[in-house]
Order: sequence, then structure tokens, then C-alpha cells
Amino acid sequence: MAIAELDVESSPETDTAGIDRGNWKERNLTIAGLRLLVVAATLGLWQVLSGPVVPRFAVSRPSDIARSLAQLLSSRSGWADIRTTAFEILLGFAVGVGIGTVAGMLLGTFRLAGRVLEPLVSAFNSIPKVALAPMFLLFFGIGDWSKVAIAATGVAFIMFYSLYYGMHTVRAELEEIVKVMGASRLRLLQYVTLPSLISPFMTGLKTSGPFAIIGVIIGEFLASFNGIGHELYVDSSDLNAAGVFAGIIVLVLIALALNLLLDTLHKIVERRLGLRGR
Repeated sequence: MAIAELDVESSPETDTAGIDRGNWKERNLTIAGLRLLVVAATLGLWQVLSGPVVPRFAVSRPSDIARSLAQLLSSRSGWADIRTTAFEILLGFAVGVGIGTVAGMLLGTFRLAGRVLEPLVSAFNSIPKVALAPMFLLFFGIGDWSKVAIAATGVAFIMFYSLYYGMHTVRAELEEIVKVMGASRLRLLQYVTLPSLISPFMTGLKTSGPFAIIGVIIGEFLASFNGIGHELYVDSSDLNAAGVFAGIIVLVLIALALNLLLDTLHKIVERRLGLRGR
């Protein structure tokens, strides 16, 4: 028994697996170290070249940006702007997802209606959202709802096309087999349609997230009293590059938070539908 255990412990396969795991960890540490080195070198060059080589008013310096960011995050008005922009992004994103998903599934299910209305949707989608922004501002005012409407418009079109064409990828043969087996419409939706739409739905969510942010910032640029977009407009008018970069960093953090939320939602949905192991 002891000899058998000794053979297992010293087997070539076990040694190879341990070596592979060790090499994998070393490679990851090396890659992480190189990334940090690139970031540090970029920031160092930026700090040194800003002023003597590149106009400081145009690109600022990392040290100035860090101070502006700290000032933004330590002030009550800064957090009020962040809350306003985050609220508009999340609400516009949610409204756009709801409208686009329902419209895409309805026109994807009723093919005749889809053939009639899809070209009209495409024509409306071809209008630049920047051109629609003044109309929303006139209709909803310069408060939060105009920004929500602008963000929702861009998101809705992406979700519509993701679900509309996703409905066409559901295999007709599989649907017929499930129907022959006596499945109801609810079972067909649960076991065939919805699992087939998970991929296009999540692709639409992740693709439309940045469009919600862009829509809100466009609206805040055009007319607003607060929000990160409003502060970006003020800082750019004052040639405050450090403030502009600080606002951009906040927007990047909001985008990362939204992406993390969508990744978590993706895992939960897949587990509920039995597409991912627990």
C-alpha cells in the first residue's frame, strides 16, 4: 500500500500538472508585472514631457489629475454630480433594455410585422442620436428625464436588433421536435427560445452599456445644471485639462462597475437556466 501511494505521488502526470500550474502562475505574475511597468512608464513620461514638450494646458500632468480627482471625490458637489450621472445612466439603460427587448422579441415572433416595421426602425436608427438630443431636451426639459431618454434611445436600438435577429437563429427543427414531444408554448419558450437568446441578449447588454453613458454625457453637455458631463463641459471651457481627465476617470469607473454588474447578471441567468455549472 505504501509503495502504491509512493508511485502515485511521484507519477509523471502529477509532476507535470504541478509544473504546469507553477508555470501558469509565473506567467500571470510576469504579465501583471509588465502591465504595471508599462503603466508606470507611461505616467512617468507623461509627467516629464508635459510642459517642456507637450503643452501642459492641453494634457495636464498625472500629479495634477490626481489632485483634481481627489478634490472631486472629497467634495459634496462632486458626489452629487456622480450620483446624478449614475442615476441617469442606469435608468436610461434599464428603459432602453426593456423597450428594445420587448420590441425585438415581438417583431421576431410575428414575422409579418417584423418585415413591415423593421425597415422603419432601421430608418429611424440611422438618425444620429446627437441630432435627436435637442428634441428630447425640448420635450422633457433640461432635467434628468431628457438624458434618460437620449440614453434609452441608443440602448433600445441595439437591444432590438440583438433580439430581433436572435429570434431568427432559433432552430426551427428543434422547435418542431419539442412540439412533437407535446411541449406547451411555455415549455418551448423556457427550454428552446430563451436559452437560444441568452447569447444575443448578453451581447446586446454589453454593447449598449457604453451607448447609455455616451447618451447621458451628450445630454449633459448640451444643457444641464449638474452631472459629470456638465463638469466636463465647464472644465473644457476653462481649459482645465486636469479636471477633464478626472471626470473621464470617473466615467471609466462607472463603465467598469456597469460591466461588472452585467457579468454577474450573465452568470446568474446561465445558472438559473442550467447553462452553467454551480
